[in-house]
Amino acid sequence: MAEPVRVRRPTDQEGQRLQQIVRRGSTNWVRYRRATMLLASADGNRVPVIAQLVQANEDTVRDVIHRFNEIGLACLDPRWAGGRPRLLSPDDEDFVVATATTRPTKLAQPFTRWSLRKLAAYLRKVHGRVIRICREALRCLLARRGITFQRTKTWKESTDPEYDAKLDRIEHVLDNLPDRVFTFDEFGPLGIRPTGGSCWVERGRPDRVPTTYHRTHGVTYFHGCYSVGDDTLWGVNRRHKGAANTLAALKSIRSVRPDGAPIYVILDNLSAHKGTKIRAWAKKHKVELCFTPTNASWANPVEVPFGPLRQFTLANSHHPNHTVQTRELHRYLRWRNANARHPDILAAQRRERVRVRSERGIRWGGRPIPSAAA
Repeated sequence: MAEPVRVRRPTDQEGQRLQQIVRRGSTNWVRYRRATMLLASADGNRVPVIAQLVQANEDTVRDVIHRFNEIGLACLDPRWAGGRPRLLSPDDEDFVVATATTRPTKLAQPFTRWSLRKLAAYLRKVHGRVIRICREALRCLLARRGITFQRTKTWKESTDPEYDAKLDRIEHVLDNLPDRVFTFDEFGPLGIRPTGGSCWVERGRPDRVPTTYHRTHGVTYFHGCYSVGDDTLWGVNRRHKGAANTLAALKSIRSVRPDGAPIYVILDNLSAHKGTKIRAWAKKHKVELCFTPTNASWANPVEVPFGPLRQFTLANSHHPNHTVQTRELHRYLRWRNANARHPDILAAQRRERVRVRSERGIRWGGRPIPSAAA
């Protein structure tokens, strides 16, 4: 008479894992039933009893027990079978992905991007390799391989010959002298016009702002100064950018540290930031100007607090004139400096940090862009 079918003695690790699956019950149903079969068999139950317990066929219980005896816990994962055999080999799939991620113009096609229909038609007539695949199967294949339809973005690579030296200097002062580091930049232009945004409203009844065709108020620029050590942002609105306004901002920064010790100001390469008068004044008052590389303004930490400034004062606004706009901006700055660690500000700054990195396609030394609030 044949021996009754029974699982071999599970190891301690296997037994603990089976108990964990059965007790938690949070895994998928197939793994739960198979783990129950194995534990029941390990407790000495016969196959008919186990089949009745889990409402399964006796042959199914025997197959699970035999598979456990052969390969262990790997038997918990189903091996689905049946269906039509695969028509595309892994090499064919790689070719489809490579084709989809290649610009059609490089393959002598008269368009700038693929549609699923155009890509499927092209694959059917490739010389030397004919791949027949429907649009839905093609879409599923690309999604499975992590290829999605995305908006094209632009970014500009810096050609500054002193690129590494400038970034190294900025990184050095941020890491070693954060209490003496300030940043400066212009934010704008700020026009008087209704600006879209988002807010809480009743479903299907969005808040609306009017459309303007004639804008007669001109623009202003927010000249922002940011203290990295204190995590404080301040500034003033000006009608124009210029060396005189830059010098006024630098004097405002110098007044924050009136002890006469050196300070470091990070700013971009705008011509209004590095005139003769500005350099002479900076040298006289122990202010080192740390310029970001050309086309690399992302390296200026002030870009991060500018993100919440844009989100909470301009988005979803309709200011009647520049006076009101400036007053609301300064109201936000007072609140922001009094609540610098507010979760909304920290979250907005994290989003802005990610946006800056993604738009530039660059990371600074493989690390996130530095910020006092990071």
